[in-house]
Amino acid sequence: MIQKTFSTILLSLVLVCSGLAQTGLSKDRLDRYDAYFQKEIEEGRLPGVVTLVYKNGEKVHESALGYNDFSGKTPAKTDQIYYIQSMTKPIITAAFMMLYEEGHFFLNDPLHKYLPEFKDAMVAKDVKLGSEGGLEPVKSPITIAQLMSHTAGFSHGLGSSKVDEEVIRGLYQTQYKDIASRVAAYAKLPLYGQPGEQWYYSASPDILARLIEVFSGQTTAEFLQQRLFNPLGMKDTGYNLTEAQTKRMTVLHAFDEDGKLIKAPRQTPTSGNTVFAGANALFSTAHDYSLFARMMLNGGELDGKRYLSSKTVELMSINQSKDLFQDPGKGFGFGFAVVDNLADTKALGSEGTFYWSGAYCTYFFIDPKEDMVAIFMTQVAPFSSYYENKFRQMVYQAIE
Repeated sequence: MIQKTFSTILLSLVLVCSGLAQTGLSKDRLDRYDAYFQKEIEEGRLPGVVTLVYKNGEKVHESALGYNDFSGKTPAKTDQIYYIQSMTKPIITAAFMMLYEEGHFFLNDPLHKYLPEFKDAMVAKDVKLGSEGGLEPVKSPITIAQLMSHTAGFSHGLGSSKVDEEVIRGLYQTQYKDIASRVAAYAKLPLYGQPGEQWYYSASPDILARLIEVFSGQTTAEFLQQRLFNPLGMKDTGYNLTEAQTKRMTVLHAFDEDGKLIKAPRQTPTSGNTVFAGANALFSTAHDYSLFARMMLNGGELDGKRYLSSKTVELMSINQSKDLFQDPGKGFGFGFAVVDNLADTKALGSEGTFYWSGAYCTYFFIDPKEDMVAIFMTQVAPFSSYYENKFRQMVYQAIE
């Protein structure tokens, strides 16, 4: 009996190692990957991380390291729920493109055709002075495509200019009952620049969320649930959590004046949310997000169900911003940044990889060349791109 059990364990190990070999990933190098993040946790730079990698259609690595609550030393688990912030943007853009495929609009249509409040959009003459420095009309109408590539001239309110200050105050420091009222307020705020003349990170996916409601006749939450989350099996993704899900919510961490990890004073509200936004606002897990990412990797299909045409995914994952995106070797498509010159990135990766991140240091990438998706989840503010770059480095070094 003991011999039989030992044989079964040995066979399991052989199968695991064989599976890794078939995907071209080294077990030893994946151990190095985990060891790196474990060291960061032990030295107090990260509270805990959940990571997940699929390659060639197989789950090849999944780990939960560190803690859900660093101060309470509550162990991290793979089914933890995270507030994914801007990783909402790719999901909203994909949902919006489903409506494009149904013929509701052209990509070069002017925004004001569907939301008239944007017809008289005004641009700040001097972003440092904001509205007080004077405003001028847009030279050309804002287009639907520009919303998805962040070239429409909108701001997210994350910079240090007066325009950014007006946007952060007008969008996020004011209470709204729904996405329609928030977007109506957005239309009255000054643009950072002229449409099509710069790439500037923005809350324009909020406008996409509003357009989803206009075209579908549903709330954005209803549309996402019906068209993406339920069919894909994303059971832990949405704008509000149940009481049972809230028990799996990850604690948001910050750093005190001495640089030590602490529980952030303000935790993310998990219920009662009524602004179904496109720029942020979704909760999800590593597993749930991997379902969405794998669908996009497969050209819009997963487990025999098609969500988008492969040609639509192709269009979304190529550079739509010309040379306006300022990260070397990369451009921006529709909802995703994309690597289009690997040599210029000075980092491990593949050309054609598309990706994005969230403000609490969540991150994912989709690599069609390697047939791979990778998800990194933690919950730390403020945002830093350090660990997203380190995560990609540690994943790619495991490829043999």
